Amino acid sequence: MGVIGHRPAQDAPRARSASIWDVARVAGVSQQTVSRVINGKARVSESTRAKVLRVIEDLGYRPNRLAQVLAGGPARSVTVLTSDTALYGAAATLRGMEEAARTAGFSMGISVLERDFDQANVALRLNRPGEAVMVIAFDDPGVRALRALPADVPVTAAVERRPDGDADADPWRIWLDDRAAAAHATRYLLGLGHQTVHYIAIPSSTSPLPQRTQGWREALLAAGRPLPQPLQGGWSPRSGYLAVRSLLADRSVTAVLCGNDDLALGVMRAARQAGRDIPGDLSVVGFDDSPQSAYLNPSLTTIRLDFEGLGRACFGLLHRRLEPADAPAVPLWSEPELIVRESSGPAPA
Repeated sequence: MGVIGHRPAQDAPRARSASIWDVARVAGVSQQTVSRVINGKARVSESTRAKVLRVIEDLGYRPNRLAQVLAGGPARSVTVLTSDTALYGAAATLRGMEEAARTAGFSMGISVLERDFDQANVALRLNRPGEAVMVIAFDDPGVRALRALPADVPVTAAVERRPDGDADADPWRIWLDDRAAAAHATRYLLGLGHQTVHYIAIPSSTSPLPQRTQGWREALLAAGRPLPQPLQGGWSPRSGYLAVRSLLADRSVTAVLCGNDDLALGVMRAARQAGRDIPGDLSVVGFDDSPQSAYLNPSLTTIRLDFEGLGRACFGLLHRRLEPADAPAVPLWSEPELIVRESSGPAPA
């Protein structure tokens, strides 16, 4: 039995969603101005842009991207190619890319590359044929995908390796200076009185001598200090734990630089089991400044890398490539920075 006076929910009138015309009317601007704001065009004053964005938020207006495409407008979407979304560097870079793309009115898809993906069919990974692409080329799959993309596809890339010179430079690639950062961390430990610095490397297949390994090596050679054989680690705390156990039996080992913070976590565990005090007789330095590093016991000295800023800049570079007249300037990202915490200290007497 129905309730008298109660209209079934399916028959209730729906509230009309706000349109671009509503936004223009309330903001006191033209529909074309609203469209420019939505699409991130440059020909709008900052005060007008802020006013339009406030009205969009107040009215809950959501642009109909499908309608824009059907009306002949640009699809304004990009695909990101990456091999691993779980590792901290790639995940943080993706966050920066997505944030920048969304702010500029682009949609973003992600295609994860397997280790043995078919290079000949890399173009099939794109959401649409010929669509613009960003590549996270921190490892071999990313580097191979970057090389295999057709020449007519607009591409920008975040890469591991800094160009060695003009011949190797590419205006559409962007990077963090891992080499200089590793050298700086090594010099910091030498400055604390350590005779040398041992190194646990992360895997790399992008170059014969990875950038972090190269920076560590160059700093030791420049200082005239002994150059130990680098230990090969993986990506996980367990690999750092296993790699360093035999090394810690040697009490002359007083400083260890790790290729990432997860390796450092394993090193610190192995050091405690070996009766080594951190930082009393062993200093440990990580790389990346992942979120947990400040909350370890002791807190981890590490190199902070602005992966999110790198991702935003990579999209900004692509935006400039796609819409050179309208895209804003490519955002800056922070240079690597040594964050000194509790896990490093003077060499033992």
